[in-house]
Amino acid sequence: MENEAAFRSGFAALLGRPNVGKSTLMNRIVGQKIAITSPKPQTTRNRIQTVYTSDEGQIIFLDTPGIHKAKNKLGEYMDAVAQRTAADADVILWLVEPDTRIGEGDMRIARKLSNVNVPVILVINKTDKVRRDQILKVIDAFRSVCDLAEIVPCSALKGEGVDDLLQTIFKYLPYGPRYYDEDMVTDQPQREIAAELIREKALRCLGEEVPHGIAVTIESMKKRPGRDLADIEATIICERESHKGIIIGHKGAMLRKIGSYARPDIEDMLGMKVNLRLWVKVRKGWRDSDIMMKNFGYNPKDI
Repeated sequence: MENEAAFRSGFAALLGRPNVGKSTLMNRIVGQKIAITSPKPQTTRNRIQTVYTSDEGQIIFLDTPGIHKAKNKLGEYMDAVAQRTAADADVILWLVEPDTRIGEGDMRIARKLSNVNVPVILVINKTDKVRRDQILKVIDAFRSVCDLAEIVPCSALKGEGVDDLLQTIFKYLPYGPRYYDEDMVTDQPQREIAAELIREKALRCLGEEVPHGIAVTIESMKKRPGRDLADIEATIICERESHKGIIIGHKGAMLRKIGSYARPDIEDMLGMKVNLRLWVKVRKGWRDSDIMMKNFGYNPKDI
């Protein structure tokens, strides 16, 4: 058993622009898929909490939506989630890509971080895509834009530098108790994870315009008595009738594709076979409706 007197524990918030690899990094650290990923912006919408435990301590990671300029109430909600999460953290991991051109998105984040009172660790992700001398130039570029406690290059996709990052995080966590059992990796309900896994596959299968306007709700999720089989019914919500047709596809081909891609991940999560049935409904303007946002799991009062 670890030395409790030397045990460190605390909360690490992952911040950054959309698509810098926050969810990929968190999934890599905990060793399983909890947060969904896709090449499209705004994949993560809510705060997602995962737990990493070692003999040295326990890190509760808080994955956040990518910080961006909001265009609707859902965007405002996502930005508020990211800012509130940063306020709750013991240390902030600011993820960036290995590019020396610091755009307005990163500068906006730097300005927000200038007002925080916790250590900020700059994580230069995707280092597998550039040469070492390029990484040194990125380090020099970012040093001047924000007060940084540490700078750690890594590749969440390849796992390179992740152990160094964990050791760096532990340096800035207080000594404290174990908040969760050592075998726990997330406090996300299985229904929420299943809904997100379906949304991820929709993001990956559909075109550029449709995914921003979709949500997924689990209508029912029941284990059949005496069998390792779960019956799940889920609804994909979209904003336009034309989008509904695209999601369903010719003779239901796209909807079947989304379901066939989502089913194995849900089965891995539940540890049993899954009978998955998907439906599609249109809810016009739901991203600007407080009531519908709440119904689909995006309640500003929960932030």
